[in-house]
Amino acid sequence: MMIDAVLDRFAAPIRALPDRRRALAWRLIRILLALLAGAGTAFAHPPFGVLIGLLGYPLLMILSERSDTVRGAFWMGWLAGFAYFFVGCWWVAEAFFVNPEQAWMAPFAASLLPAGLGLFWGAATALYRRFAPIGSVRVLLFAALFCIFEWLRGHVLTGFPWNPAGATWKAGGGMSQFASLVGVYGLSLVTVAATSAFAPLIGPGLKRSRLISAGLGALTLVSVGVFGAVRLARSDLQFTDTVVRLVQADVKQETKWSPETYRSIVDRYVQLTAQPTTNPDGRAPNVIVWPEGSLPASANDVFASEDARAIAEAVRPGQTLLVGLARGQIDPTAPDGARYYNSLFALSGEGQAGLRITAVYDKHRLVPFGEYLPLGSLMTSIGLRSLVHMPSDFSAGPRPEPIAIPGAPRAQILICYESLYPGFTPGAAGRPDWIVNASNDAWFGATSGPLQHLNLASYRAIETGLPIARATPTGVSAMIDPWGRIVGNSQLWSGVMGVVDAPLPRPTGVTAYGRLGDWPLLIGLLFALFLSLWPLGQRTRVAPNRELN
Repeated sequence: MMIDAVLDRFAAPIRALPDRRRALAWRLIRILLALLAGAGTAFAHPPFGVLIGLLGYPLLMILSERSDTVRGAFWMGWLAGFAYFFVGCWWVAEAFFVNPEQAWMAPFAASLLPAGLGLFWGAATALYRRFAPIGSVRVLLFAALFCIFEWLRGHVLTGFPWNPAGATWKAGGGMSQFASLVGVYGLSLVTVAATSAFAPLIGPGLKRSRLISAGLGALTLVSVGVFGAVRLARSDLQFTDTVVRLVQADVKQETKWSPETYRSIVDRYVQLTAQPTTNPDGRAPNVIVWPEGSLPASANDVFASEDARAIAEAVRPGQTLLVGLARGQIDPTAPDGARYYNSLFALSGEGQAGLRITAVYDKHRLVPFGEYLPLGSLMTSIGLRSLVHMPSDFSAGPRPEPIAIPGAPRAQILICYESLYPGFTPGAAGRPDWIVNASNDAWFGATSGPLQHLNLASYRAIETGLPIARATPTGVSAMIDPWGRIVGNSQLWSGVMGVVDAPLPRPTGVTAYGRLGDWPLLIGLLFALFLSLWPLGQRTRVAPNRELN
């Protein structure tokens, strides 16, 4: 084939080198290709959208099977994973510049996180190299093992499900709609399998079977796109009578905790809350949403101060304010006699009577090293707690459940990081009518992080068929419809202060993923594993190609 001829021409000068230099040259080439594979797949994600980077998956598959040993395949996967997560998560370093005393930790955060997450990719490619059979059926084994470890990445030690392969497709587009059937992890399996089906074009095997593999991969991608296009064409966006105000005060994280700025922050939120409606039809908002950790003070202090009166005067009778605040609670069983929660309060405006707390949601899934210190007692004893400036941990609340909101439909609250996790929102029994995602992306400034978070959170709308009202201190705040699309001009980007008064979209019917959860994913994984592993007793495994060693 033409591809093989090109590769032969490329390899000819290297074959002519002396043995030691040839071995070193191939090793360096393999390292560079592994880094390219990982970086390419990372740049395929929003906000970059370089979709040709998806060819990184078949490239990684080829590098794994042409490694001389299982250990070599592990390092190919680890290198690719390191590049993938470095490109996708470099913005975590931005959070360490908020506090100048922690700035020295930024390079370590930007490198240690991808180094750790890369272990999942390395384990997947090592297992693939160990068991891969010959023939195009090996594509299914690669995709299944890769996605099993991606699922584990999202669950082990509370998980970090940032940028799974399925979220490569921009939420709200045609390809993303397949998540309504199988969820984002199911879409990951389909994406990796379909793109990896092009890998057999390079290497041994019957030309016919190699072309069939690539053809099936292309057909799968086209079919997913057609399904999504049809689903979007049939979408019937309708709105409820509820109007939601999203408040974005453009508060930068580096100035948030300065005593000099506290009063201006409170005044911004109060003024934005009280300003006249921006609705074309003149309807005032029923629900007002402030972001996570809106004010640089605990709920206990805010409610006991004069600020509570100013906030109450800004909220009209009959309106409900959803506000993110940290809170403390006395608990004699806790190490220091109290527990602390990252919470969202539902406050009902009652005129002269002030505000009444109607519901409190405590964040369930906490951020390691941000909201709690893993192995806290040990880390404290060796002095690490003082290094990360965490005097105490937040406590995790119960598993998320919908809450009742006066004057509005029932809502599922997801605070910040929780919007990354599929399955927190009931899909059938007990299903809410909408999702509120109160977040604080100000930690990451005007980087790719907030834009990726918006894309990932929007997948929860596609999976559940529920609209999402998303509020952050400085972008991106938006109303998202049940198909994962931003409603009209409802978005507020980073660096913008203002409000959006958006009618709340009606939910769709219960999606297939809402009814079945990850069962289709499990069945797909078992089917792929059976088809690819069953022939091992009758077939020879893939032999390494020494030319890439």
